[in-house]
Amino acid sequence: MRISVKELKEYPLFLKPFFWSQKKRYGKVLIPGLLWGRVPKLFAAVAVLYGVLIRKKSPISPVIRSIVTVRVSQINWCRFCVDINFSTLAKLTNSMDKVDNLEKWRESSFFDDKERAVLEYTEAVTYSDREVTDEMVVSLKNYFDEDGIIELTGLIAFQNLSSKFNSALDVAPQGFCKLPSEKYKT
Repeated sequence: MRISVKELKEYPLFLKPFFWSQKKRYGKVLIPGLLWGRVPKLFAAVAVLYGVLIRKKSPISPVIRSIVTVRVSQINWCRFCVDINFSTLAKLTNSMDKVDNLEKWRESSFFDDKERAVLEYTEAVTYSDREVTDEMVVSLKNYFDEDGIIELTGLIAFQNLSSKFNSALDVAPQGFCKLPSEKYKT
């Protein structure tokens, strides 16, 4: 890792509930949270955005959200993100099928039409040498209203922010999931 984390006691008091919540949910405090927490106002801004994106009343289902976060993480070479998001996707689907086939989603029978439309859009937004087409958005409108497409785009943008942050700082996996490919291992 390129930047060190501080001891938990060195973080401001208002960040402690976030770390407690992470420990309760994941069994440990997440290293990216400790890194963002080095600049507490930045951490707070990112945490608020993340909270909006994962709320229960989101038009983006937890499975679609996980598919998006894993695919963006793969593209951006974020080992930590792939680890934690693969684990979430496997738990949500109660299977490793989507996890093991996500990189080759176009050829896989494990993804439905909605997931394929979302993945095509996700890749177009994430890869800098691609662009979003009107046809992609029309396809998404079969599954989401315009506010849902805005939220999906926000989720993709957030995951790009998160995975690029973690990748740049070389945040290692924290052991949430067996990673399917050698390129994501430490």
